[in-house]
Amino acid sequence: MTDALIHRGPDDAGYHFVDEPEAFVGLGQRRLSILDLSMAGHQPMFFEHLAVVFNGEIYNFKEVRKELEAKGYSFNSWSDTEVLIKGYHCWGDEVVKKFIGMFVYIIFDSQKREMTICRDRAGVKPLYYFWDGSLFMFASELKSFHQHPHFTKEIDVNSLALFLEYSYIPAPYTIFKKTSKLNPGHYLKLSLKDRTIAETKYWDVADAYNKPELKIDQQEAIDETERLLISAYEYRMVADVPVGLFLSGGYDSSSVAAILQSRRTEKLKTFTIGYHEKEFNEANDAKIIAQHLGTDHNEWKITAADAADVFHKLPEIYDEPFADNSVVPTTLVSKFASQQVKVCLSGDGGDEIFAGYNKFNQSIKYTQSVPAFMQSTLSGVMDLVNPDHIPYFNNKYNFSTRYNKMQKIWKEKDPLAAMKYISQYVTEDEARGFIKADYKNYKTNFDRGDELNNGVESLNKMLAIDYKTFLVDNNLVKVDRATMSVSIEGREPMLDHRIVEFTAQLPADLKIRNNTNKYILKEIVHKYIPKEIMDRPKMPFIAPLKVWFKDELKEKMQYYLSEQKLKENGLFNVAPVQKISNEYLAGKQVNYQKIWNLLVFQLWYDRWMKQAA
Repeated sequence: MTDALIHRGPDDAGYHFVDEPEAFVGLGQRRLSILDLSMAGHQPMFFEHLAVVFNGEIYNFKEVRKELEAKGYSFNSWSDTEVLIKGYHCWGDEVVKKFIGMFVYIIFDSQKREMTICRDRAGVKPLYYFWDGSLFMFASELKSFHQHPHFTKEIDVNSLALFLEYSYIPAPYTIFKKTSKLNPGHYLKLSLKDRTIAETKYWDVADAYNKPELKIDQQEAIDETERLLISAYEYRMVADVPVGLFLSGGYDSSSVAAILQSRRTEKLKTFTIGYHEKEFNEANDAKIIAQHLGTDHNEWKITAADAADVFHKLPEIYDEPFADNSVVPTTLVSKFASQQVKVCLSGDGGDEIFAGYNKFNQSIKYTQSVPAFMQSTLSGVMDLVNPDHIPYFNNKYNFSTRYNKMQKIWKEKDPLAAMKYISQYVTEDEARGFIKADYKNYKTNFDRGDELNNGVESLNKMLAIDYKTFLVDNNLVKVDRATMSVSIEGREPMLDHRIVEFTAQLPADLKIRNNTNKYILKEIVHKYIPKEIMDRPKMPFIAPLKVWFKDELKEKMQYYLSEQKLKENGLFNVAPVQKISNEYLAGKQVNYQKIWNLLVFQLWYDRWMKQAA
């Protein structure tokens, strides 16, 4: 099970087995050595009645160590793992509140005969678990479970529907029955004595947004945000191995590069992926920024052939169906960086914290610029009309899907509901058309807006929900699997919990002002990089799939979405799937992401349901 994860930890391996009266317990770990490269950092690590395996980093471990030393604890290494186990011995479950970092840790207490599994606040590090009442397994990736003879890989069609809709499966659900993701900001207790599991929340971003809005002027807000960014970014540079930065040319990664380079004389290594297709290429912007900052910049322009090389590896890297349209460039830029560094910082989290996505603007516009009575009237009329029968418009790009989304948005008249529908590539109705079996709609964090106080501004509510959905189950999954697939550690400095706890209490006007998204972050970045260099339309970091699909990837699409391949798994209705793929190839205005979702699932099914692990 640990050897299946050798890419996550090629430097060392450790195992611990104990035969308890109620259960046989096994702990295993693959180590990627980042702090204290000596064998003193070997895991599992033990202290008195505790054993620990740990994935991730505790950046402020030196400060926590000093606290423990003052209480009489001594240390044999300079690893954060030793601080973790002795901190847990001292403070128990409360120790997690002292940590700044990204982590999953598992602690076995042989006295209490209990297992504690804890995941970091944002969910940067992954944790899956399988529980059938007698067998409990945990791992960073699902592929470990396939190694166990008693793992039952039965597809959950409710989760399959979520995947088709969003292109990822929101926590706590997974593609398999009896298998779950541990929610971020939670720890799970498994009692060996009575065979029960219980999940406890220790942190929730919604709690930060529910606090009263800060009475603070703009300059104070900018100064405090910048101070927190500097602290968070510097913490992520702590390593005993080479560190680099992903630089896309946008405000998020540029803020990381700018702040860190301004505080150093040595040149930081920055890495960028570009394309020969101009409308997708952001590499030139990143190069200009790197030249201004004076970083040691590295650029690789990839082709469809480079993409095809990584294409067949995607189901192996993403062992749960996952169809973000930037998995190819993210995997390739990780591979590129791994030739020179072992740790790489990204700008992930900036869009969710500072309001970078256009979906926030759209959700507010659609629901607040039209009177409520008119929204109800429009929704009622639209419900009576089939969009496929509307001349002229029915030939426009993705018209039917967009029509159905607007009908639902105006029916609910709520920005949070609008964001949910905008976030779906495939509507719930379309998913029911694609999937053969009947299923229920799982409730996700998209449906938990009631956890936010009525007084919280609409934009801040959306930011809280986006943090708990798209960020954790799309963006963080994408970067974690891509970086670990080539044995480098991806770090997300903008996801330091101190940043989101502070900015959550800032008024929405400091995040979007006069239709300028990320207003406060941009004001900070312009201190380091001239506005004229940065000020350009936001360009998403995606691959030119819609170009490649009609050329290099066309045969793969035709093969995996053929009638024969679709009938193999018996999950899909063949006619609607073939209809959409044929329309796309015929040049009709179809959203290629729908086809990508279906194709990715077919690739995943071939790898994990038909082949031996």
